[in-house]
Order: sequence, then structure tokens, then C-alpha cells
Amino acid sequence: MFDENDTVLDTPIEDGPDPGEFIRAAMRWHFDPRTGSPFWLARAKTLDFDPLTDVKGVDDLALFPNVCDELRDVRVEDLVPRGYGENPEICGIFESGGTTGQPKRVVLLRDWFLKSQGWLSSTLDAHGVPRGANWLMMFPTGPHMGGYAYARLAKDRGGHLFSIDMDPRWVKQLISSGRTDDARAYAGHLLEQARYVLRSQDVGVLAITPPVLERLAVDDELTELVRNKVKAIVWAGAHMDASTRDLLGSEVFPGLALVGFFGSTMMLHSCGQRFTEDVGECVFDPPAPFITFRVVDPDSGKQVDHGARGRVVVNHVSRSFLLPNNLDRDEATRVPGPRGQVGDSLADVTPVQVFDGEAVIEGVY
Repeated sequence: MFDENDTVLDTPIEDGPDPGEFIRAAMRWHFDPRTGSPFWLARAKTLDFDPLTDVKGVDDLALFPNVCDELRDVRVEDLVPRGYGENPEICGIFESGGTTGQPKRVVLLRDWFLKSQGWLSSTLDAHGVPRGANWLMMFPTGPHMGGYAYARLAKDRGGHLFSIDMDPRWVKQLISSGRTDDARAYAGHLLEQARYVLRSQDVGVLAITPPVLERLAVDDELTELVRNKVKAIVWAGAHMDASTRDLLGSEVFPGLALVGFFGSTMMLHSCGQRFTEDVGECVFDPPAPFITFRVVDPDSGKQVDHGARGRVVVNHVSRSFLLPNNLDRDEATRVPGPRGQVGDSLADVTPVQVFDGEAVIEGVY
């Protein structure tokens, strides 16, 4: 049921569709009664502007209200655009990490998932992450999109997957209730499971969250196993500061590719670290115009200057999903994107301490 006139929405990420043409096509798709989702068609009646005539480019996405909190309660069926027909190819229903209360939910459709995965894999290639290697994945699975996506990356790149599951919400509950010893014990439990895999199996890629990686790095046996077997470490799901990246990359795991990803369930994607010879630099470029960033002053909402810090606003615009003007729980330094990229790129991403009135607790994820 796709509109042949709006095939720009199906352009591969790497081909970089014209941002204005792309955004206008997306507005026609998401706000046409024949193709839009029930959620956005109903929400359109409450807007004080007309998306079909007033939204002409990426900057105009700021006209939208931030509807992210509404995803805590909306029926997931209402998030699927009607244009996909009666039997849309749904990969899964995924939830936010629950860092700030009741989780939000999104629907991951196959066409966007394949696009996103291809982009992630290209990023891994750029950083020299080997194909054909087995992965050990220490990410949350279940309702968490990260585990789903990275598990399939391992298989798509020709390797077998070993996985250690984790429950980040339980760890956050432990920390918020002051049970830090129990939280540390849980992290130790995760590492013991990884130890069994690393001792006996060939593992070329370790996919892990930064808090768990930091714990692993002070365990002599695990550190030696990773040095001897692993060729690349992929980190995601939480934040890693510059000094930690430098220590891990230069001293603890020298010679291994250390590749970061910044993403979220609401973004429906993870943005890979820009490839550079400077191991201390960590910049994230989005696959614009499908996903774009804007770094703003949290009080005024105005974009900050390059080199200044501010809150991250994320836009996701694809055929399968629309979530514009989402004020993220992170802050970052605004940096210019690669030539031709619309929107900002991000450096030195860190979580805010309080988001939506709730303390932000990362825990293990």
C-alpha cells in the first residue's frame, strides 16, 4: 500500500535523500488517513499547525509537541501506519529501559530494522570490527531493543552468538533503594557467566554496557581472556566518559577496537561512533534525515553554539515511525556533522541527573 510518489522514504540511508523532500514525503505519509497511524491521525486534530503545509524541512519538526510520554499508555496497534496493510512485518514491541518510571513502547517494523542494521554494520566495518567472529553479548534482551538488534548483528556478520542476559530494571531498583551491595553482587553474577564463555569458547567481539565493562576491567582473569581472544569491544546502553575510554583503549585493552554506540528505544536506532585516529574523540553522527539531533538550551529551547553543551533533542522520521522533537534524557556538546549532514552531531554525551521529575539511574544499562 506504499505511495509510489513517496519512494524517497525508501531511500537507503547511505544514499542521503534530500532532507526537505524526505520530510515533506513523511508528512504526507503519516498524516494521510489512508496511510497514517491511528495515533498520529488522532493527534493531528490537536495540533495548532498543519503538518502537510507547515512542516517543510527538518527545522520545522520543532513545531511538534513532545509526545514521548504518551507512548507509555497508547495501544501499540495504534502506532502502526495503516499504509502497511493488515499484516505488517513487525519485528517486535520494545520498551524503554524504565530509567524514568513506567516504560514507553514502540513498534519495530522490518523495513526500518533492516535499514538500521545495515547502517550499524557499516559502522562496525569502518572501525575494523571483524566479520565472521563469534560475539559475546552482555546486553538486556526481552523488552529491550538493544539485545534484539545486536544479537542479529552477530549472526548477520557471520558469527555465532553467546549471550548473558541481564535485568537492568532490577538493578535500578536495587540502587534506588540503597541496596548497592546487592547491585554489585548482581554485576558480579553477570561477569561469572561471561567467564565461563570466555574460558571455553572462541569470542572475537564483546558487546557490553560500560558499567559492566568497567567491572570486567578490574578482574585480572577476565581482562587477560579478553586481551587474548577478543578483537573488538562494542559498548552501548549507557555512557562512558573520555578518561574511561582513554584508560580502557590505551592501557587495559590496547590494540582492540573500542567502538561506542549512542541510541535509545525511542530513537529506534543506535548511532555509531565516528571513525577517527584520535582514540580520545567520541562523536556520534546520526543517519540523517531519518534521525536528526538538535542540541538546545534546556531553559530557552534555543539551539546552542557549536562547542557548547545542551540537552539533546531527537527526531525519528521514517516510513514506519514518527517521533519528532523528543527531548532526550541526555546532554551533549554540539559539534558539526559530516559534510552534507543536516542537524547536529554529538560529543561527550552524559545523562542528566533528573528527567521528568525522576532521578536518572543507569545501573548496568
